[in-house]
Amino acid sequence: MGRRIYLVEDDGSIRELVTYTLNSQGMEAEGFAQPSAFWEAMKKEKPALVLLDIMLPEEDGLSILKRLRSDPGTQKLPVILLTAKGSEYDTVLGLDSGADDYIPKPFRMMELLSRIRALLRRTEESPLLEYRLGDLYVCPAQHIVKVNGETVTLTLKEFELLCLFLSDPETVFTRSQLLDRIWGYSFGGESRTVDVHIRTLRQKLGAAGDAIETVRGIGYKLRRTEREGA
Repeated sequence: MGRRIYLVEDDGSIRELVTYTLNSQGMEAEGFAQPSAFWEAMKKEKPALVLLDIMLPEEDGLSILKRLRSDPGTQKLPVILLTAKGSEYDTVLGLDSGADDYIPKPFRMMELLSRIRALLRRTEESPLLEYRLGDLYVCPAQHIVKVNGETVTLTLKEFELLCLFLSDPETVFTRSQLLDRIWGYSFGGESRTVDVHIRTLRQKLGAAGDAIETVRGIGYKLRRTEREGA
């Protein structure tokens, strides 16, 4: 994949502001008003990251996201949703559809830049390592998560949270620490983002998710696991 960033946004003022800001920060950004133009560009060059509005003409953002996730060539392509829909239900819906992050409008440009940079940093391959916790198996380098031998599909943020917990078991992480380590920024008003991701991660892991414990009034931790391989 290239190092370009694609933005699919039908609001011209937002599209111009975001692409101008990203380009001024040394990133190659290209904006598209319609999904059809985005898909044409995807045929020529795949980007490093996609910023995706939900309410769009021709095809809504969640539909685009599902198409990206169903194609092996773009299955792991980082996607951040930008949308006026800011309810918790819409957040969960976006994350369950495979979004790596979710930023409700109106958003601050510096925060958007921080999240983009953090996501790009974390898409680099992890060292070859394997984790086992009961019926849970995780291989960070190959992006494999299995429970009872069955593959579990996680979003990038859910995967990063799980790997962080596995890399430092029994350590209690505050919500602020998790925001800083996984999202690359710290902002108290966004702590619900962490709670939503933890909840969906637990649900997807089933019984194995019980190992992620809530430490009342502080944050979260993972009960000890064995670490194998290097």
